[in-house]
This record gives sequence, structure tokens and C-alpha cells, in this order.
Amino acid sequence: MSTSSTQVVIIGAGPSGLLLGALLHKAGIDHVIVERQSPDYVLGRIRAGILEQVTVDLLHEAGVGTGVTQGGTVHHSIELVFKNTRHPIEVTQLTGGKVVTAYGQTEVTKDLMDQRTRSGLSTVYEARDVSLHDFDSLLPQVRYLKDGVSHVLNCEFIAGCDGFHGVARASVPKNAITEFEKVYPFGWLGVLADVPPVSTHAIVYANSDRGFALCSMRSMTRSRYYVQCPLSDKVEDWSDQRFWDEIRRRLDPEMAERMVIGASIEKSIAPLRSFVAEPMRFGRLFLAGDAAHIVPPTGAKGLNLAASDVKYLSSAFIEFFKDKSAAGIDHYSQHALARIWRAERFSWWLTSLMHRFPDSEGFGQKMQEAELDYLVNSHALSTSLAENYVGLPLDFGQH
Repeated sequence: MSTSSTQVVIIGAGPSGLLLGALLHKAGIDHVIVERQSPDYVLGRIRAGILEQVTVDLLHEAGVGTGVTQGGTVHHSIELVFKNTRHPIEVTQLTGGKVVTAYGQTEVTKDLMDQRTRSGLSTVYEARDVSLHDFDSLLPQVRYLKDGVSHVLNCEFIAGCDGFHGVARASVPKNAITEFEKVYPFGWLGVLADVPPVSTHAIVYANSDRGFALCSMRSMTRSRYYVQCPLSDKVEDWSDQRFWDEIRRRLDPEMAERMVIGASIEKSIAPLRSFVAEPMRFGRLFLAGDAAHIVPPTGAKGLNLAASDVKYLSSAFIEFFKDKSAAGIDHYSQHALARIWRAERFSWWLTSLMHRFPDSEGFGQKMQEAELDYLVNSHALSTSLAENYVGLPLDFGQH
């Protein structure tokens, strides 16, 4: 058995764990990342691609902002399609100059991995049987198997950044945590294709009587498109041709006509859910990112919420180790959850507004169309959409 010590053990080498590691390293705080999958597996997860300004700023703070600056595409607006008509929402104008940036989660993860490798920092990949111990004491411990050898990591804090199905939240006693969940009665069929995006300056959200569609991008030559589909559908039910025919039916005619189609390089169906676990601190164990919350992808908040969790948590750890103050760790859960619930509300609202529900026919569809009509013609409601879309300030509501 191998035994070693560090200040912080981070469970999970996805973007939240890697970003936390980068910020702790910059502050001179010793840490180890433990990940159950391989680096290739982590990089193979096709996920989010729209970054709030807060997230972009945090990447720069962590020293990995070059990739997003050089490879990201800044968006100043979004476009809503309903009743076969496209309506722009000028996000930058409505928020005093704020923007979002299209830059894939895979690229963010790779940038953080590359920096970590260059810095010679410790990441344990393919760790088996990871278990968390004594986090209700002053001497937490993480145990795992690697290449047949048992390892024990003694530490002062554990950061659970290992996703919805990870060991961190599962290690918390059931009576110490409350879970809130809403499962939606449909999924998203997503296609990644090396074709130019149908809109290079905006994300397109479409409400139609056939269901929701979304047109996003990863770069000027790679697009990420989605259509709402029944949860009973299988990927093999959807040929590329069927997908392209369907998404074009849900867009306005001009956009459908100029959409460039091509072979998919990735295709998957994801269920939609809203989920929050409270609190996010259990003694010396802290949850961050998908380990604590899930949002429907409609509002593009998942990765951005993980980044804001990491900002609060890294600041709390730095304050503890550098200033000998526990104020940050004591308020972490409260501050993080306030931002999380605001993002959950926005994602729920946008999901409810844009999708076809089992009761959407007739009256329900008319109500969606009436609210969309009000939204695109109301400066107040357009501003509310825009300020939530670009991301509320980290200290919003804390004064």
C-alpha cells in the first residue's frame, strides 16, 4: 500500500476538476486529481460549447485563456424562430456590451490538460474503486487502486468534481442531503458534423409544432445541431438524412434553404432533467459542477455553472490556506446554490417556452407563441432573457 498527503484531493478530471486544479496551482496550493477514466475517454465526451463571459474570464485567470481567445467565436445575439419567422435578440446591446463565446467543452478540457502536463502536476487516471473517508473529520482520506496497488491519499479537503454519477455525492449519507429533480418527457438528438454553421453569429432556438430545434457551432467549420425527440427513440432510428430533413422543417424557410448538410461524426440522444442537491458542503467534502446539479442544455448553463462553482470554491480554499479564514468555505454552499437556482429557473423557463410537451397541442402551443411574441416585442423581457443568457454576475444578490 502507498500512502501520501496533499492539501486538496480533487475527484474528477473533467473541466471543473481541471479548472479547480489550475487555480489552486496558481495560488501555490498542493493538490492531486483522481479520475476513474482515461484521458482519451474524458476528451471524448461531447458536451457544452457556449461560454459565459464569467467562464472566459476564469479561463484567463487560470492561465489557459489563449485557446478560447484564438479559437472561440464571439456571439452578440441569439435568434428565436417561431411560426416560421426568425427574430434576433441583440444580447450585447441589451446587456451593456456582454457577449457569449462558442468554444467546445472538449477544447476547454484539452487546454487545461495540456497546461497541467506542462506544469508537471499530478493527475491519477484510471483510478479504480475510489472511496472517500472521514470527510466529517479534520483528516479526510481518499483511497483508490491503480495498476493493482492500493493508494491512500491523506488531505485537508476533498472536492467532488466527478459528475452526476460520481462517487462524491454518492458518499454522502442519505439523511444529510436533499435532492430536487424534474425529468422532462423528451430528449435531444444531437448531431456533430463538419459543416459550416447555419448561423455564424448567433445560436438559433426554434419552437415549432413539430418540436424544438437548436443550431449551435463549435467552429466555423464544425456545427452542433439538435432536435427534440421522444425518449423512446434510438440513435439508429435516425439516419443522417432523416435528421437533416427534420431539423430543416423546424426552421424558417430561408435558414432551412441555406443549411449545409453532411455526414455526422457523432450522434447521440440525451434525456433532459433539472437536478439540484443541497447542501454542497459536508464537513470537508465539497461538491461542484454536475456532482451537485444538472440543468437542461437549453440555456447553455451546465459548464458555466460548474465554472462559477469552481470560482467560489477555489477562492474559499485560497482564503483558508493563505488568510487562515474559514468564511469562504462556510459560505460556499450558500453562494453557489443561489446562482445555481437562478440558472435552474432560467433553463426551466426557456425549456418550457421552446419545447413541445404532451399537453402543448392547441392551447399550450398558443400560449408558447403568445409568450414568444411578447418576448421579442418587449424590451424588458428581452433584457431579462439577455442578462440571464450571458450570465448573471458572480456576486448577484449577495449585497
